[in-house]
Amino acid sequence: MKKLWHLRVALFLLASSAYAQTTTPSPSPTPPDEQEVVRISTNLIQIDVTVTDKKGKIIRDLRPEEIEIYENGKRQKLSNFTFVSNVREETRGEEKAPSRQVSQLPPPRVRPENVRRTIALVVDDLSLSFESVHFIRHALRKFVDEQMQDGDLVAIIRTAGGIGALQQFTTDKRQLHAAIEKVRWNTMGSGGVGAFEPLRPPTVMTDENEPEAGRSVEEIERDLNEFRSSVFATGTMGAVNYVIHGMQELPGRKSILLLSDGFKLYTEDRDGFMQESPVVQALRHLVDQAHRASVVIYTLEPRGLQVAGLTAADNTSGRTAAEVQAAMQARLADLRDTQDGLVYLARQTGGYAVKDNNDIAGGIRKILDDQSYYLVGYEPDDETFDPKERRFNRLDIKVTRPGTSVRYRSGFFGVSSESPKQPTAATGGQRLLAALTSPFAVNDISLRLNALFGRSPAKLPVIKSLLHVNARDLTFSEGPDNKKILKFDVLSVAFGENGIVVDQLSETYTVTLNPDEFRRMQQRGFVYDSVFPMKKPGAYQLRVAIRDHGSEKVGSASQFIEVPDLKKNRLTLSGPALENISFEEWQRRNTRAASVGSGGSSPLIDTSLRQFKSGTVLNYGFVIFNAKTGPTRQPNLVSRTRLFKDGKPIFEGQPQPVLYVGQTDPKAVNFMSTLSLGTILSPGDYLLEIAVTDKLAKGKAATVANYVQFEIVDLPAASKQ
Repeated sequence: MKKLWHLRVALFLLASSAYAQTTTPSPSPTPPDEQEVVRISTNLIQIDVTVTDKKGKIIRDLRPEEIEIYENGKRQKLSNFTFVSNVREETRGEEKAPSRQVSQLPPPRVRPENVRRTIALVVDDLSLSFESVHFIRHALRKFVDEQMQDGDLVAIIRTAGGIGALQQFTTDKRQLHAAIEKVRWNTMGSGGVGAFEPLRPPTVMTDENEPEAGRSVEEIERDLNEFRSSVFATGTMGAVNYVIHGMQELPGRKSILLLSDGFKLYTEDRDGFMQESPVVQALRHLVDQAHRASVVIYTLEPRGLQVAGLTAADNTSGRTAAEVQAAMQARLADLRDTQDGLVYLARQTGGYAVKDNNDIAGGIRKILDDQSYYLVGYEPDDETFDPKERRFNRLDIKVTRPGTSVRYRSGFFGVSSESPKQPTAATGGQRLLAALTSPFAVNDISLRLNALFGRSPAKLPVIKSLLHVNARDLTFSEGPDNKKILKFDVLSVAFGENGIVVDQLSETYTVTLNPDEFRRMQQRGFVYDSVFPMKKPGAYQLRVAIRDHGSEKVGSASQFIEVPDLKKNRLTLSGPALENISFEEWQRRNTRAASVGSGGSSPLIDTSLRQFKSGTVLNYGFVIFNAKTGPTRQPNLVSRTRLFKDGKPIFEGQPQPVLYVGQTDPKAVNFMSTLSLGTILSPGDYLLEIAVTDKLAKGKAATVANYVQFEIVDLPAASKQ
């Protein structure tokens, strides 16, 4: 089902009890400006440089005269020198809010100026062993619960996870935990059960008609595994490169942490000669892209400390002592060779590798703490970007202060970011699909997505998707009789476990508007709404992309949503619907001088856009499922509201009984209420918590909560008409 807001009349019946808002929220400190980390242009080369002491601690008091930059052996004159610190200064006297919320509060809407670190945790499940996956899942949970900081924009991405596993960058810990649950051992990857393949009795191919006659099965399997590993490693490089491309325009200190069992840079052929692995070429391209996107890559090898000796899984029958010793040495060499690939990748991009360490969570913490750096730059010569002179420019940076260690980018290719190679033009459909499948939102068209859990008339779970589109970002053509014509494509997909598509909608719309309709659409935009039936409970990702035919602009949005299991008979809430009206309209409704839905309200726009003006009234409503009933066969429910700003409660309402008058189904109770948005509310992001408690239920499951994230803005008067 797909409709535009102006093609239907939305009926929205809400109650009339208002809770006054009288508390003045305290202003939040303005975060320091985040500077661009690296830029490679024909006018300026900027590099982020990390300088540590003998204990590995960041040195913060370096002077410009203590650092020297060399391009291809020639010293360059510094044009800028800045220290960028990742340490936030805490406001004195600031008190932490009491943690009495029903569940984990959703994070506020992410703003670029508030982002301090952009972190992609890339789990290389193309190479990880079963043991490594177990340790990684534990470490990722600890990172999200204990190490993630305010201002961190994080994505957890699996190299073999499919489209649905490519998580959007988010501050929402609920979404990150759902991504962690999808991290599992890939039986089709190159990783085994343990860190090493167990020894088996040697078997030789004796059939003279076989091309591998005379070789042992172990040797043949080794060659096949080498080939598979190089193929999977190339796939890993491609996945990381994809992440780098998307991070290019993101704010903050940009880092990728690759958790992998490693890959080889060189392999041995049948004659015993070392040759370059096929992954090296992809690795070089990856390093160059990281330089250009200002992304530092760290690597972490989760196998920990390994002893390349015999284990209970090894079967040494049929082997001499010397052959067993040789197998153990080969096992150790294989470990070191795969670690070398991780070390090389990290060093070439300005990061470092964590290996031979059993504390994976500690390794992640060490890497994330390494986010303070010096931003240094110089003006390049004309020959720097002359491909006839040189293709790659080597960088060397020296610090004259004794006892220091320096990490930086190894160099860059002789093509400036001002003159990139032009890609082949993609068709409109390809651009739409690319925007939908990308783990990064495309913002050429401003979109606001709100997906709500609900139940269909047939009592089946559904996801209601409301996508608000800013019409000012679209191109309208001229039609007859002064009419405006808009044509656009919409592709909407719901992804379930492991990227499986559970439902999708694709449509092309042509909309013709008269002058009044065009004016209203320009003022408030429009809403594309759709319904996805959900056969199974669980975590889903809803992704929507839109393409404007007139300008070829593309926009995309994504939302994580959990569908509960109503059959478990636990107290559950549907997603909340919203309506924003003026205080005068609210008064008229209470005196029955006006009908509900009058006064220019638009619940579809209000529920999707969630931008309101102070001094107005916010109506909200949802359905309460699976309430217990007493002897009178009626539920006993109580609601309580709290309003948050910047994570701190600024208003707390008194408990109110949930009225059941006129309702007939205690298993699906309609709840409606109102919140007065006081005139003293300053512009900014707010979070409304509506907790519902079932007095007839027991335990923690007796209370559940709905959360409404909205923004107070200075809307022009015409936009509410």
